[in-house]
Amino acid sequence: MVQVPNFGEILAAHLGGVTPDALPYLLSRLERTAADRYRGWAEDLPAYRDGLLECAGREDEIADRIEQALPPSDAGRAAVDAVIPEAKATYYAVFDGHPPIDQVAIQAGAERQGSMAWQNLKAAHPELGELMDALTALELESADYLDEVVLAG
Repeated sequence: MVQVPNFGEILAAHLGGVTPDALPYLLSRLERTAADRYRGWAEDLPAYRDGLLECAGREDEIADRIEQALPPSDAGRAAVDAVIPEAKATYYAVFDGHPPIDQVAIQAGAERQGSMAWQNLKAAHPELGELMDALTALELESADYLDEVVLAG
């Protein structure tokens, strides 16, 4: 069984590098990074291509919705732009050396962990509670699909 790291811990240095108001934008950029990974897995695991592309679409939808609801300030955008290359490299490094099916298993855990990020933001933005719940549901939908892929693989 593949070990799923605590993504919050491994990304903490990057997450802590931005102000709280820029955190939603940083998370949206990480969602887009995950969408790119899904598109790669769709090529690596063609039997699951359609489902993996649906997961990529959910990641993009999450990013779009949070950026619309909580757009970053210019300073926040600049801060995120400064840390995202290293955050992305840190995220990608978790998957190095693992075959695609194990990468998918790791991503299932990442989706479950990501779902909690939206619940944490819900506490900071109670007026966006329904949105945060919807984003959580999208994360969990992808995690459930990935679990099915792992079981079948």
